[in-house]
Amino acid sequence: MYSAIRRNKVNSVLIILLFLAIVGGLGWLAGYIYNSPGIVVTVVVFSLGFALFQYFMAGRQAISMSGAQRITEADNPRLYRIVENLAITTGTPMPEVYIVHDPAPNAFATGRDPAHAMVAATTGLLDIMTDSELEGVMAHELGHVRNYDIRVSMIVYGLVVAIGMLADMMMRMAFFGRNNNNGNPIVLVFGLVAMLVAPLVATIVQLAVSRQREYLADATGALTTRHPEALASALHKLSTYGQPMQKQQSSMAHLWIADPLKPGIVQRLFATHPPIPDRIRRLLDMGGKF
Repeated sequence: MYSAIRRNKVNSVLIILLFLAIVGGLGWLAGYIYNSPGIVVTVVVFSLGFALFQYFMAGRQAISMSGAQRITEADNPRLYRIVENLAITTGTPMPEVYIVHDPAPNAFATGRDPAHAMVAATTGLLDIMTDSELEGVMAHELGHVRNYDIRVSMIVYGLVVAIGMLADMMMRMAFFGRNNNNGNPIVLVFGLVAMLVAPLVATIVQLAVSRQREYLADATGALTTRHPEALASALHKLSTYGQPMQKQQSSMAHLWIADPLKPGIVQRLFATHPPIPDRIRRLLDMGGKF
């Protein structure tokens, strides 16, 4: 378990380096085509600034995008006390607790580290979960906090947004740059390739990180409550009663415990979460070892 946490910390650094390598490479290629080294400097400086901004602000952005509202113990004693008891049990700083008014059952955690963590649950989740199931779900989310998955998720979130912005810039360069490059077809090809490949690269990174961290958070949550069957039951309900979120944001889909997007063919192919039956099977196998 502790080695997995260390791997997540290392992954944070590797993802940042990959992020800088991608945008730096795109900037260098654009500078080479336009014969302007200033483009490279501009892109790299922008990327560093954006990465720093995301480090401190991505958590708040995710909360805002989800429409979550912060609560106190008086607002929802059941959810608040479950999170508080889990924080005390694990020795984790008490995170901010939020509720998302959405009938789709779901939950997520975000923030840059355990001292600045936020956890949120939807009203749909609170309606269908028993206390033990809700405890399992929130233990899963606090598992993300303890394993520093929230930091990795935040970096991936920033990566997806930044690559999307760069892809749009490359598209504009492809079409509007022709006048400045004597109709050089390389510019057009470069822009189109960047527009198509860059978001795909971002998605692959998102998938690679997200699927493994879900398994790890399931295991951490089960170890915390010593009741993996409760989380398995909660996941079964999420699979049975799950529905698309009212506010669907693909860039933060990997933050939720269950996929918040409409499960079409493309979404299943590029799912940010491992199959729920596999997660349930692992939890039930783990239950026999306690």
